[in-house]
Amino acid sequence: MRNIVALGGGGFGGAGDDTALDDFVLGLTGVERPAVCFIPTASGDADSYVVRFHAAFPPERARASHLPLFARDGRDVRAHLLAQDVIYVGGGNTVNMLAIWRAHAIDTALREAWEAGVVMAGMSAGALCWFEGGITDSYGSVDGLADGLSLLPGSMCPHFDSEPGRRPVYHRLVAEGALPPGIAADDDCALHFQGTSLVDAVASRDGAGAYRVDAAGESPLAARRLRG
Repeated sequence: MRNIVALGGGGFGGAGDDTALDDFVLGLTGVERPAVCFIPTASGDADSYVVRFHAAFPPERARASHLPLFARDGRDVRAHLLAQDVIYVGGGNTVNMLAIWRAHAIDTALREAWEAGVVMAGMSAGALCWFEGGITDSYGSVDGLADGLSLLPGSMCPHFDSEPGRRPVYHRLVAEGALPPGIAADDDCALHFQGTSLVDAVASRDGAGAYRVDAAGESPLAARRLRG
């Protein structure tokens, strides 16, 4: 079964210590101590982000590793990614991340891992990247990105409730046809896709939601509240 969990924000990369969304991701594996690989490319492999990941996934919870690409080690990247139960992509600069991935053939390895049944997950840049395109601040101002990995159809906008500039830009670009219709997620809300179909929206706090966005506007989707 092919699974992708796209977080509008939150998880271990969020401001709080709520583990509900991360627990949801781990639960999709059906494994007691799943192998989880963090890809922090979008943050420039920031040390603080890597430390936070390993603190959130200690040995009793998961078999954690991270994949650096700025100081690349000698690992066979494809083999390592295919050996995981979960691949977790961090937030940061989506445009730069995608360019680096393509230079190192990470994009093709991720597609192969997804097709092999590895659970794909990520927040912000790590949510947007799986779609055809979406809304990003990678260029400084909020704008559209049209060259995502296209594992999932349509477009995506993270941080829908927390970064005011994203909502109007997303509406405008979809209405103009610059981006295909898609889905938006608030911080602390995650979208669960099986194959290429949305099967669930889950939230770790009250009020966090998801929305379908097309040329006519937006319509809310029911988000199931997780209890940590």
